[in-house]
Amino acid sequence: MYCRRCGTSNDENALRCGQCGEALQSGDYELQKVEKIPNYLAQSIIVTVLCCMPLGIPAIVYAAQVNSKLEAGDFQGAWETSRKARMWCWWSFGVGLALVIPYLLFTVLFGISSVSMSR
Repeated sequence: MYCRRCGTSNDENALRCGQCGEALQSGDYELQKVEKIPNYLAQSIIVTVLCCMPLGIPAIVYAAQVNSKLEAGDFQGAWETSRKARMWCWWSFGVGLALVIPYLLFTVLFGISSVSMSR
């Protein structure tokens, strides 16, 4: 299939041109479905800064790859990297939460014990 905009030859089942990104099968249900692939970039940055940096970095890397794979026409790869970005976001959030809760409990218990010992 040739692109209407730039004339590049693309695969017959490609939804977008690999060269310019022009929609090849406009009005197609698959194209509408593909354009709703979330990249989780904002969530990745938030959990990296606030929760767990070592696990948030892979989330950012995968999230950044989603849009470039969509533009290249690799829709299956875009779905896979979107899924991985979401997974790393949740891991980062979970580890951050698992570290913060014991820290807060320790701080509260230590604060209560030092107040009772000073009396």
